[in-house]
Amino acid sequence: MWSTGFVGAKLGMPYAEPLTFLVLRFGFAALLMIVVALATRAPWPTDWRVVGHWSVIGVLIQGVHLGPAFVSMSLGMPAGIAALMAGLQPLATAVVAGPLLGERMSGRQWIGLGAGLAGVMLVLEQKLDWIGADLHLIVLSCFSVAGITAGTIYQKRFGGALDWRINASIQYVAATGFVAIGALAFEDFRVEWSGEFVFALAWLIVVLSLGAVGMLYLLIRRGAVSRVASLFYLVPPTTAVMAFFLFDETLTPMALVGLAVAVIGVALVIRD
Repeated sequence: MWSTGFVGAKLGMPYAEPLTFLVLRFGFAALLMIVVALATRAPWPTDWRVVGHWSVIGVLIQGVHLGPAFVSMSLGMPAGIAALMAGLQPLATAVVAGPLLGERMSGRQWIGLGAGLAGVMLVLEQKLDWIGADLHLIVLSCFSVAGITAGTIYQKRFGGALDWRINASIQYVAATGFVAIGALAFEDFRVEWSGEFVFALAWLIVVLSLGAVGMLYLLIRRGAVSRVASLFYLVPPTTAVMAFFLFDETLTPMALVGLAVAVIGVALVIRD
């Protein structure tokens, strides 16, 4: 599910400016979840500190993570480099989870993290075109990785147990406001409505913002963030397999080896 986000972004990006695209995505997701929460009489929190914590989580995991990612893609960041930068997130999470959350990684798990990153690089080997990846695009990608890393750590530390209908409503309202500030400052809210754009927007809202992200929050709440983050090593290989079937892109023997190495790496990290 997470891997289809690259496909949805690629499909919808030509029809809207990147932050405007995210304003629509987060705004409709927020509206949908608020309606669901009200219709099902979900219990709203009475402590404003809870609202504040989940607002920060929404801004970090949604706004700070996806805002720079969408902007860098719209400015021509090569897809392979963007995927490789995103692949650094499990390693970054493991490094900071120890001192901040007290999570300890065994030697086997560190080997697994290294294997996972190596697998991602093998999968992307033919797509690692650094031409066009200007320094400012690399910096944007670093902000994106920092956003989701900080967001996962923050949720584990301060998120607590909150009804998913409520936390989704809060985080998407906060994320909408965050990216709207950027859109107001740098964009014209240009949108060309088309069937492809509506499909891409709906897919990103339902499958990604509600489905994949919802599962991410559930996994973070139930397990160690370093283990959860390691699953992101599987996103580039899964995307490569999808692209092979959907867009007739080449799936080289080296990419298949990389897929196997990434799977083994993740297995080493999450194994009890």
